[in-house]
Amino acid sequence: MRSFANIILQSPLGRRSVFCRLPSEANSLSASYHRSVGRTLIILGAILIVVGLLFTLGERLPMRLGRLPGDIVVRGKNGVFYFPIVTSLLISLVLTIVMWLIGRR
Repeated sequence: MRSFANIILQSPLGRRSVFCRLPSEANSLSASYHRSVGRTLIILGAILIVVGLLFTLGERLPMRLGRLPGDIVVRGKNGVFYFPIVTSLLISLVLTIVMWLIGRR
C-alpha cells in the first residue's frame, strides 16, 4: 500500500498542499531507477566499444560498410555520388534485432 505525507506549504499566493512519498518508499524507487540507468549505461558503453572497433579495424575487414555489393556508386566527370542502400538495410536489420532483444525483457 502506498502512503503519502501531506505537507502544507505557505506561499505568497496562499496555502498549497503537496503530497510526497515517505522516505522508505522513495529509497526503493531510487534504487531500482539507479539499477536500470546503470544497466543502460553499460549497454551503451558496450555498443560504443563495438562501433569504435569497427571504425578502427574497418580497413582490414573483408567487406567495408558503405562499399558493400549492391551499394550504388555513380562516378561523374566532376564528382562521385554514393547511395549505400545495402549498408542502410544491414544497419536497419541489426538495430531492429537489438531493439527487439532489449524490448523482450
